[in-house]
Amino acid sequence: MRREHVLPTPEDTHALGRALAELLAPGDLVVLVGPLGAGKTALTQGIGAGLGVREPVTSPTFVISRVHRGGRVPLVHVDAYRLGGVADVDDLDLDASTDESVTVVEWGEGLVERLTDEHLVVRLDRRDDDVRSAVLVPHGAGWERRLDAR
Repeated sequence: MRREHVLPTPEDTHALGRALAELLAPGDLVVLVGPLGAGKTALTQGIGAGLGVREPVTSPTFVISRVHRGGRVPLVHVDAYRLGGVADVDDLDLDASTDESVTVVEWGEGLVERLTDEHLVVRLDRRDDDVRSAVLVPHGAGWERRLDAR
């Protein structure tokens, strides 16, 4: 799979999420990084669709975390924007569900990486012309292999 993607439309962002979902397995952690409006929730919606989640995937901004079941693997969607630090992450008990779920964390850089030995960072950005971009940054040999195999 390419490491850099240009995403002109929300549908392109969803498509990237669906493609990433094909690589995801229980225990995976995906950390989404980018400014407001960069496409973090849209990417997660695509991941949810690719995992077979039937319910709407919406931003968990006010509830911090949502669990979506019904797909081939549960999707834990976290918005860490309002979390004050690692202690707040610990309070969510994400490590209790990490092994059997795919965990996607918006705004989680520097807070959640220790939940797993390996993880994927997706750096999203929005240009002035409203086109988004995504850069996939694997952390760990397993993620390197998975991305290279596609």
